Amino acid sequence: MAKIGEKVQELEAEVYHSEEFKKIKLSDYKGKWLVLVFYPADFTFICPTELEDLANNYEEFKKLNAEVISVSTDTVFVHKAWHDNSKAIKKIKYPMLADPTGKFCREFGTYIENEGLSLRGSFIIDPDGILKAYEIHDNSIGRSAKELLRKLQAAKFVREHKGLVCPANWEPGKDTLKPGLDLVGKI
Repeated sequence: MAKIGEKVQELEAEVYHSEEFKKIKLSDYKGKWLVLVFYPADFTFICPTELEDLANNYEEFKKLNAEVISVSTDTVFVHKAWHDNSKAIKKIKYPMLADPTGKFCREFGTYIENEGLSLRGSFIIDPDGILKAYEIHDNSIGRSAKELLRKLQAAKFVREHKGLVCPANWEPGKDTLKPGLDLVGKI
């Protein structure tokens, strides 16, 4: 299973992206930040609100050299059908990964064995393929793309500013910390 501070395993899957079915590997995104967003299933209630929120903020992720990929245990054909029939899902420009065997979900610890579905999980992987942050929670709780974006900004800041760390609620332009010293100030 993927662990913080370790390189994620090479995995391959099909995605529905830009009205096409494609095969991708995680290594295709080497050199970019990768944000994997696992969700239970297409044609559900909370999921379209989350995926639409990500779609509405997708350009901000791209400005940070990040790719967003949503992941569920549905097939690419179900992703396409949902995309074709949902006003919210039509907004999606990022790849929608199909994981009908649960391989991705199992590797990232989100798979619910007795249901064949995924928990809600968000994972941030750095340009070298190292897992930097994740959050997994109950399927009844929707996530915020803005909070995920803030976490990505913090991870990127720490990578680019060796020796500095981001305190609680840090946002770009706010004060940072240097372990062993007081507040560093805005950078």
